[in-house]
Amino acid sequence: MRDIYQAIILLAMEKLTKRLSRKLKTLRGERTQREFARKLGISYGSLNRIEQGTQNITLATLQIICDHLKCDIDYLFKDDHPH
Repeated sequence: MRDIYQAIILLAMEKLTKRLSRKLKTLRGERTQREFARKLGISYGSLNRIEQGTQNITLATLQIICDHLKCDIDYLFKDDHPH
């Protein structure tokens, strides 16, 4: 039973990671990652890894991004492309 719960949690984390990546790419638009990272108040490397889905983002980093975008955290995870 524990393995099932772990699998469910991993799937949920993967889905949220993809949503965040997609949202930041959309918000970035034509800007470079360096330009957008400066706007967000995070490093270029962090933005790159977040967009690639390879960085486990902290709540503190999410809050920094939200402060700079003037949005709530849930906005970053809303699915703009429901399937």
